[in-house]
Amino acid sequence: MPSLSLLLGTTKGAFIVSGGADRLGWAVSGPFCDGWPINHVIGDPASGMLWAGGGGDWHGAGVWRSADGGATWQVTRLSPGKMDEWAANDPGFAAMIGWTAEALPFADISQVWSLALVEGTLYAGTKPAGLLASRDGGQTWERVEGLTNHPSAPNWDGGAAGLVLHTIVADPANAQKIWVGISAAGVFATEDGGATWERRNRLSNAEACAGHDHPAGPRDGETGHCVHNMMRAPGPEDVLYQQNHHGVWRSADGGRSWDDITPGLPSTFGFPIRVHPRDPQRLWVLPLNGDSVGRFPPDAAAAVWRSSDGGASWEAMRNGLPQVGCFFTVLRQAMAGDARDPAGVYFGTNSGSVFGSFDEGEEWHEIARHLPTVLAVEVVDRG
Repeated sequence: MPSLSLLLGTTKGAFIVSGGADRLGWAVSGPFCDGWPINHVIGDPASGMLWAGGGGDWHGAGVWRSADGGATWQVTRLSPGKMDEWAANDPGFAAMIGWTAEALPFADISQVWSLALVEGTLYAGTKPAGLLASRDGGQTWERVEGLTNHPSAPNWDGGAAGLVLHTIVADPANAQKIWVGISAAGVFATEDGGATWERRNRLSNAEACAGHDHPAGPRDGETGHCVHNMMRAPGPEDVLYQQNHHGVWRSADGGRSWDDITPGLPSTFGFPIRVHPRDPQRLWVLPLNGDSVGRFPPDAAAAVWRSSDGGASWEAMRNGLPQVGCFFTVLRQAMAGDARDPAGVYFGTNSGSVFGSFDEGEEWHEIARHLPTVLAVEVVDRG
């Protein structure tokens, strides 16, 4: 596998976009995972293992894994789909697709939405919102019952995409400390490896966030519960940033309270957020024009907005991005970055393009195009 690769989840399988040590000469390989819809792909630079999670009504839910850099893949199916129903009642169809009956452990799960490797434990966020854990590299799975049985669970309200656990964030210095983002239930955190969970949506200053009339906006002393994406900043402090359905937020205390850092951005709506690998004050977001007016860049001119002071101010980074007639959407897991110096930032669009900046947003390059809808982007850097 080349030293630097982008792992893409798309509506038609997983893809790998490789750029080598110099971040030039990008090449696309795929699709992998038998063309399943893949919501997230991650890799372990140390071992070279790759995992892809996805599925849907037709395939059911599953997690794919590759031990050879993406050359071959095996799937662990977690739930049945429509194809199982068809095959069970049609021997000819079953023979055509090579189907055999098997007992699948999680009939209530329709998709895997997110993956994270935390000190040897592989976690999977699902739809409906739940968390699974695997201690054998994704071959077998169990529920994280502490989250499933949270007292607030009966009141979790699914957003437009349904009730999904789409973000898993861990403290690199403490594997017992994990945060998850659930749309539309909010942020939950554990400090004992998943045995117990605390809901963390409180505003730091409720009065400063008053006056919002959007259904997803902050109210009753809490942020909007429809978290779109979340990331922990580097360093010993538990600084978190989240892109919400209604605003961008920063927490200096591990999510126990949140400050609104949206002022200066052209919109309260967006999906992804990315934090610099070494500077906890530098972050990037990609605002869209709103949830009910198209979900494309404001004025149909693409820009990644960067803050270098923890969200106190923002600047638009447009160089190399389309400025006329740009109607793409960048989804919640479709922005990632490398840890090189200067840091690279990458995002994929629902129109099948992947853009990269190798100078922290100053200039952008289209490094892949004509792919299926890009659902997720992650980076594996072995160099």
